Amino acid sequence: MNADLIDDYVAELTAALHGPARAKSRLVEEIRDGLAEAVAAHTGEDLPYQHAFQAAVREFGTPAELAPGCQQELTIAQTRHTARALIVTVGFLVTCWYLTWTAGHSQGWQLPPVVEILAAIATTAGTLAAAALFATGALTRWLSVPDRLPLVVGWMSTTASVAMPFAALAFATSMPLARAWPLIVLAVGLTVASHAMLASAARACRECARLPIAGTS
Repeated sequence: MNADLIDDYVAELTAALHGPARAKSRLVEEIRDGLAEAVAAHTGEDLPYQHAFQAAVREFGTPAELAPGCQQELTIAQTRHTARALIVTVGFLVTCWYLTWTAGHSQGWQLPPVVEILAAIATTAGTLAAAALFATGALTRWLSVPDRLPLVVGWMSTTASVAMPFAALAFATSMPLARAWPLIVLAVGLTVASHAMLASAARACRECARLPIAGTS
């Protein structure tokens, strides 16, 4: 029964938070350990366990009181996770498709304009993601993270995740199939897998951006 009080507290806090699983687990575990230590300290003062727990909660704050500050940390973590996924995905796929084009194109064959446009969109999003990593990393020594940055990263990652499969399809249908079909099949498969990974991260980032954080109403 005594352990249930801390378990219930942790469960309520966990349910209120969203973000990368590892970062969320580490944050909640730190709070759990701190709360357990505070309860133990109060029981050492001959307080009944339930009273000791209540005293510890008054010091720590309720899950509802802690959630905005914790969510702010997790939202930044999710933003960085999504930005890294965007950079890696776009960089990998652009390299993959370039190698496919180099190996399979005919003399004088040019990339279709639609492929160039969609690839440019994805590349631009990757460049902005690198800026977002800087803004949520080294730059925080001097400036606070812009409130709308997580939402911006989420939406530009979504845009890139949508552009990539369309670019892959246009690229594949315009390539000389007889010369490069093994590379095309491989590149298309990697594009689909990368799209799923990036779309999931982008959706999580948008969801985090909509949650209340410390300093906002």
